[in-house]
Order: sequence, then structure tokens, then C-alpha cells
Amino acid sequence: MDILEHITAVQREVTRTGETASVLMRRSYQAEIEDVWDALTDPERMARWFSPVTGELKVGGTFQIQGNAGGEIIECEPPKRYKVTFGGPTSLLEVRLTPGPGETTEFELEHSMEGPPAPGGAGALYVGPGWDGAILGLGLYLAGELTTDDDPTEMANSPEVVRYNEQSIYAWIDVIRASGTTSEQDLKATIEIAMAQYVPGKTPPE
Repeated sequence: MDILEHITAVQREVTRTGETASVLMRRSYQAEIEDVWDALTDPERMARWFSPVTGELKVGGTFQIQGNAGGEIIECEPPKRYKVTFGGPTSLLEVRLTPGPGETTEFELEHSMEGPPAPGGAGALYVGPGWDGAILGLGLYLAGELTTDDDPTEMANSPEVVRYNEQSIYAWIDVIRASGTTSEQDLKATIEIAMAQYVPGKTPPE
């Protein structure tokens, strides 16, 4: 895959209000909104590009991502948006879809964390690269570039995706610095943690 093309296809923002830090990601997909919504909410399809998800997938119900976080479904407006808690009551994830020109869909993901595990906007490095990987997987799936033999977990650990993760971290570093939401010292500490998680064995950038 063209790593740079997928990295630049995503618009990233980091904001901070008091003790709440938020990441906002946008990307266009070459697919109709109903198809994108179905890929985001149908457990059988989600397992093809993301991970197995179980639970009572309706407002008031709960979900659990295999080997990852779970939460409660707070709001759902098919095929436009849903909002859930993600890993805790003060960690909120909202996904929004709007029709784009032609047969395209504008995708937005916003993840807000109150008192994130890193000070200020540096907390974006705990979640941003992971969501980049999910947005990549969804894009490959919608484009028909994943087969029934492809395993999302194996793909996540492939050398190509690890290189993608590295470029994602660099992109987030630039966005966090531009946002002015954290100190350079806190950012540096978080970079080391993110590199160890997403690009093991790689020396963190200066």
C-alpha cells in the first residue's frame, strides 16, 4: 500500500478544554453512507477489518472489542452517528458520517478524554495512532483490498503496518506541537511510550 497516501488522507486535530483533551480525525471514503455505516456497525463486517465485537449493540447496551476496550452505547442515529463510552465513563467516542460528493462518505471520529493518561494534548499519542490503524483498515476493506483470508490482527503486526504506525506517530507529533496543548517535556515522554507500543524496537525521534 501507499503509506504516505493513507497518512495524508486523514486530517487530524488536537484540542484541550480544561482537563479534557480531544482528538478529531476526518477522512473521505469512496463508498455510499449506508455501506460505510454497515461496515462500522455490523459485527460480521467489523471482524473483517477491525476486530471481533460482542454485546447488545443498541442504545443502552454495552459492547466489548476483543482484546481491547469496551463501553456503553449512549446515542445512535443510523446512518449518521453514534456515541459510546470507550474504556471508561469519561472517555467518549463519537463517529459521524455525512454524504460527500458522488458516491463518497465523509467520516469523522472524535475521541474526548477527561484527565487522559498523559498531560494535555500529549494524550493523543495514546489513542491517535490506534485510530489511524482502524481508519486504514476500514479504507482497505471498503476499497475491496482485503480478502476473506486477511486477518486484521496479523495485519496489525505486519512490517508494512508497523511502518505505517511510525508515520502516524510523526503526524500526531506535528499536530500536537501545533496545538500548543502540552509541554515539550510531557510530549517527549509520551512519544517514547507510543513508539514502544506501536513501533517496538524503533528509536524515538528527537
